[in-house]
Amino acid sequence: MLNIGVIGYGYWGPNLARNIGSIESASLVSVCDLNPDVLKRVSGIYPNIEVTTDFNEIISSPKTDAVAIATPVFTHYELAKKALENGKHVFVEKPFTSSVPQAEELIELADKKNLTIMVDHTFLFTGAVRKIKELISEGVLGNLYYFDSTRVNLGLFQHDINVIWDLAPHDFSIMDYVVEEKPTAVAATGVSHFNGKENIAYVTVYFPNSMIGHFNVNWMSPVKVRNTLIGGDKKMLVWNDLESDEKIKIYDKGVEVTTPESIYDLLISYRSGDVWSPKINQTEALKLEAEYFVDCVTNNKTPFNDGMAGLRVVKILEATNKSLRKRGETIPL
Repeated sequence: MLNIGVIGYGYWGPNLARNIGSIESASLVSVCDLNPDVLKRVSGIYPNIEVTTDFNEIISSPKTDAVAIATPVFTHYELAKKALENGKHVFVEKPFTSSVPQAEELIELADKKNLTIMVDHTFLFTGAVRKIKELISEGVLGNLYYFDSTRVNLGLFQHDINVIWDLAPHDFSIMDYVVEEKPTAVAATGVSHFNGKENIAYVTVYFPNSMIGHFNVNWMSPVKVRNTLIGGDKKMLVWNDLESDEKIKIYDKGVEVTTPESIYDLLISYRSGDVWSPKINQTEALKLEAEYFVDCVTNNKTPFNDGMAGLRVVKILEATNKSLRKRGETIPL
């Protein structure tokens, strides 16, 4: 039985606690939050667990085998480091850390102590993303041309991070998971209208081949949009995460090029075939992820969303900040 404590019971913490508590081979033993009123609510839901406003009580407790961290980004490094130093496995909300050096230090510490780090890239456990991974791996789309994502809504404005650090980690982690090639450079532009943190931004990610990634993130959209387009030389894919049924559609559409002797005689024809929607698993992603975390810790497995995966996302995020400060200059990764 893996005993897990949750640190932070704000927006995401209740979901973590609920799913951890549902796993037969794990036990939710404690919850920490700075708000006493929140802890009263926790005690009403889970009367048999310990509650505290001091995270050290969870991290240092011999009853705790692992901690799940659901707190603001700037606290991730300190909390995860203390947990690892106290021999606890760590499950940490995205993004992993606030900087590349922090992420590298935590990975080194976990390796030294033979402990597991898992970064909460929840979308990797959705039926949609797993199906996309499968389709790309099996070559259904062919050689990839682009990964284009739009993730916009009205709010929620964050006080410690900009819109890229808030929304884009979802899409960066998805791209990192489904695309075999790793990016080489990034460029970003954005603007802040209120508190000095960009609330609208556009990010371009470059790959060593002809593929390109583009990300539109926005806290000031009048509508909520969660769309991803992935184009290949065989087929193209559209993922609308707000659709209840047909979230993914595969289009047998594309461009076929014939090049005669002269490039000026380039001939382009367009292919338009069937559209189909594959069946996807509807199991709650966080439930699958929590079960996977317990399995990895219990059986000493390295998760695919480990510290290194979190580091790759933080590298892109850190590069976007550098590019923003230089008004869109391309930053190598």
